[in-house]
Amino acid sequence: MRKKVTVIGAGNVGANCALRIADKELADVVLVDVVEGVPQGKSLDLLQSGPVQGYDVMLTGANDYEPTANSDIVVITAGFPRKPGMSRDDLLLANYEVVRAATEQAVKYSPNSILIVVTNPLDAMCQTAHMVSKFSKNRVIGMAGVLDSARFRTFIAQELKVAVENVTAVVMGGHGDTMVPLVRLSSVSGIPLSELMDQATIDRIVDRTRNGGAEIVKYLKTGSAYYAPSAATVEMVESILKDKKKVLPCAAYLEGEYGINGLFVGVPVKLGARGIEQIYQVKLAAEEQAMLQKSANAVKELVDVIRQKHG
Repeated sequence: MRKKVTVIGAGNVGANCALRIADKELADVVLVDVVEGVPQGKSLDLLQSGPVQGYDVMLTGANDYEPTANSDIVVITAGFPRKPGMSRDDLLLANYEVVRAATEQAVKYSPNSILIVVTNPLDAMCQTAHMVSKFSKNRVIGMAGVLDSARFRTFIAQELKVAVENVTAVVMGGHGDTMVPLVRLSSVSGIPLSELMDQATIDRIVDRTRNGGAEIVKYLKTGSAYYAPSAATVEMVESILKDKKKVLPCAAYLEGEYGINGLFVGVPVKLGARGIEQIYQVKLAAEEQAMLQKSANAVKELVDVIRQKHG
């Protein structure tokens, strides 16, 4: 029996997730979008790449959720991108409605699936999917830390002119200005970062990582990043479908870990066939814990708005 992944939202992130899943031959893909013709056209185009790329998976496009039935994983990328002049809260309420509706439909047809949320503001959208689906906490996961760590690793490798695959980096916290790159636990082939660059350089790279998404939005002007976000999402999909048990930073529902309760915050987790199989509690220095708490507080502000709306 082939694995099946539904990707909700056939925009740049969603379409590239479908492409990468097909390229790795991980599963059949159903691409869902409200816009008529777009998911059908993109999936047909991807299907026709198969003979050239050498992958043999079924790709289907749809405007409704019936074809998504019995998906193993549902990836939620649908939502509005932030436009100039929009506050984070404006985006919050618009995307709350999108994610709420998408989650309702997805879980109706795939009650045993695992949800991976990509829509921003990420941590609050995870909370939405969790509240609406009523899934156990191990089956609702947010994609942020994998992307933030990838950005951090990229900038470290560029700075030191070393292979990016030798760079290990850990980023925790919410997805946004308050993310917490753990410099102390970041290294190049085991050599601590602090031995390879001075504090000023580290601070500059941390700052660039925090603003990694904004930097790309500034260049693109009409949209946001999608190649790296889709790659990060598919690393999570692969770890779950193949039960690889990779340890990756993801947004997970915390119940007391790190002193945080009832919120989705980015922490290192083990991803396997059951979704989040373990949350790792890293001993944090006082300063790191304070940064993580600040990040959680920022997430809580948004979640409080949603809880009122959700009633």
